[in-house]
Amino acid sequence: MTVPGTTDVAAEIARWLGHLGAERRMSPKTTEAYARDIGRFMEFLAAHLGETPSLPRLARLTPADIRAFMAARRAQGLGNRSLMRTLAACRSFARFLERNGKGKVAALAAVRLPRLAKSLPKPLAANAATQVVRSQWRASERCEPWIVARDAAVLALLYGAGLRISEALGLKRGDAAELRDTVVVTGKGNKMRMVPLLPQVTRLIADYLALCPYQGPPQSPLFVGARGGPLSPRVVQLAMARLRGALGLPDSATPHALRHSFATHLLARGGDLRAIQELLGHASLSTTQIYTAVDVERLLAVYNSTHPRAS
Repeated sequence: MTVPGTTDVAAEIARWLGHLGAERRMSPKTTEAYARDIGRFMEFLAAHLGETPSLPRLARLTPADIRAFMAARRAQGLGNRSLMRTLAACRSFARFLERNGKGKVAALAAVRLPRLAKSLPKPLAANAATQVVRSQWRASERCEPWIVARDAAVLALLYGAGLRISEALGLKRGDAAELRDTVVVTGKGNKMRMVPLLPQVTRLIADYLALCPYQGPPQSPLFVGARGGPLSPRVVQLAMARLRGALGLPDSATPHALRHSFATHLLARGGDLRAIQELLGHASLSTTQIYTAVDVERLLAVYNSTHPRAS
């Protein structure tokens, strides 16, 4: 998108986005989102201020200007989480300007970020998560056996290895040739990590490969769609939706809930929090610690439903 702003602002935005990708190692999708966010901020300022934003003008912004931007975005239907990400992008650009001696946009730091309602991950029960990856639940569907085997293998990677959908679908056919008890996946920010695989998971992948009618070079996607192209995440989401109906699972039973289930069930069985952090590919331990709250909530639910003095 074209970002309103003087030449100096446009040049700094381009440098900042390059910095995010090259030095901060942000994923292309995150960088694109930040580019859209800063673009909308500059568009608002151009209309709000009645002039094209320049670096000196950005330095003279007031908290009232920032609050006006927040109000405008809320009026357009933006929720607190999305607004928080937008302001985070703007603050990141402001810090980049300050570090490079291009001025200080103090107004952005002076405005309080919107509050987010705390929500805990919603994992599946262990028996439900196990049933999801059993392909026989879809035997009655009018789809080819290799597609049923493919979906079972993808879902097994989400629950059995704690992968994100993007990580599972990012695997290459060459990765499958070396599958034994570990696999190397590329996570957020192109960070690579080694993840252990259960024998049941490798067996499901092998079953899928034996049935798949499409063969490709080592660098081609491991999981392919019905016509042989890269498998879309939406197809996995639809497969999970059909399983929800077959198994009577709640709407919260999404593909990503399988990753939550992986972490929660490991922790419940005494898994080390640091090890779970490594397995999930979390950059910060605080991100992983949310699963301790999930486990405590589960224990309290069991206590309240079974203890004779709880009622």
